[in-house]
Amino acid sequence: MKSSNTVWHNATVTRARREQLNGHKGAVVWFTGLSGSGKSTLAHATEERLHQSGCRTFVLDGDNVRHGLCADLGFSDDARKENIRRVGEAAKLFVEAGTIVLTAFISPFESDRERVRKLVGPENFLEVYCHCPLEVCEQRDVKGLYKRARAGEISHFTGISSPYEPPTAADLAVDTSVHSLDQSVDMVLELLHARRIVNSPECSV
Repeated sequence: MKSSNTVWHNATVTRARREQLNGHKGAVVWFTGLSGSGKSTLAHATEERLHQSGCRTFVLDGDNVRHGLCADLGFSDDARKENIRRVGEAAKLFVEAGTIVLTAFISPFESDRERVRKLVGPENFLEVYCHCPLEVCEQRDVKGLYKRARAGEISHFTGISSPYEPPTAADLAVDTSVHSLDQSVDMVLELLHARRIVNSPECSV
């Protein structure tokens, strides 16, 4: 989609200058996985560790975004695609600001995640697959959604009545049914260091 009668305005404060001020690069850490797989928990725990090290961060959480930016969207396939499109555009702005933005979305369709990767640039996009068996996610049922989905009270529920397409080439796969939260955060930070987003896996920017 393109807006008409608009001209792009180039800022004098560039991304490179913002990153130099921040002491690290901007990037999107895209957490994907089933409901209950630990995406939000891991995203916020990673942000906490980064923040304590002086990094500029922000978490875009699936539920929170649907209270505002995507409040008008439902959960049909088309609505899910639009939800991820909007989040991708928002994440791109954070990258331009030199911020490490962590997104926690089921984002069930691989084509949508790849679209965001291309939008922000593959070098800026780190896909983290929170792998967790469906039965474990159902046992957790943090929000009571699986029970409602099994009872037919929620339609288009990923993993039950709507498909989830696991990443085929994730930058990192974390088995959240096996690894502790601290171990999982360590793995994400090591990825950020390997991709030269931060200067060390301990994240002292």
